Amino acid sequence: MSSLTAAEKVYFEDILDMGDGYVLDFNNATFEEFFRSYGIAIYGDQKYLKNSGSKAWRLRAFWEQDPDERVARVLSDLLDRYEAICETQGHDRKVNVLRKSRDIIARLSGRTRFTKPVTADQFLEEQIELPSLQKLPVESAVVGVIKERLQEAELVSQAGAHLSTIFLCGSVLEAVLLGAANDKPEQFNRSGSSPKTSEGKVKKFHEWSLSDLINVACDIGLLEPDVKEFSHGLRSFRNYIHPYEQMSSGFVPDKHTASLCFQVLKLALASVAGER
Repeated sequence: MSSLTAAEKVYFEDILDMGDGYVLDFNNATFEEFFRSYGIAIYGDQKYLKNSGSKAWRLRAFWEQDPDERVARVLSDLLDRYEAICETQGHDRKVNVLRKSRDIIARLSGRTRFTKPVTADQFLEEQIELPSLQKLPVESAVVGVIKERLQEAELVSQAGAHLSTIFLCGSVLEAVLLGAANDKPEQFNRSGSSPKTSEGKVKKFHEWSLSDLINVACDIGLLEPDVKEFSHGLRSFRNYIHPYEQMSSGFVPDKHTASLCFQVLKLALASVAGER
């Protein structure tokens, strides 16, 4: 039985849009498949049949009866799906509800979340230096490449080449998080946020997207939630390496955007290196 309180459940009811018996964009088949990836028979096990038996009622039965750790993993994955829906469909995220929901999941998982203001200006205020690259969990041969890209990113940033700064920052972030996954394979694979195949198996690391790496790194405590949030912004900007993507979005990078992306990278590297 989970320790979710009545007040805490309200946040998940809201963000998962459970009012009319639904849960996010799931249909019955995809809802069943989602829970099957956790070894849970959400339709086959009678203990999850409650009231009308809708998806929302089955989720309520699940979080009322299953242990905290399992509930935390499932809810974390559902929040990741919510964020993906918002991003791909252009919906505004319920930022405050999302942050509170992540706090609740951290409590269920037995972790303490580091909570900071999420405005860009406040995020930029933190004074941080790039960590020693030798502390990063990447192959020694890759360290030299990362060093060169960081130096180039500083140069192009000073020159006002904002888009180039963003691309370089995104490439370094992905390389370091992939290195972290290879360094801590069991933790990354066990995370409820790890991407799965259609058979419910965790994908090979080289198949993970940057979004997957960011989500799991935060889930296992490698990245703090504030870094996760802005890392997704960097990832989104980096996708404009495709000219048509940039044209269709009307995205025009400026100095503030480039500075924010560099700050994200520095904080992420410091976190991975254990210096934050």
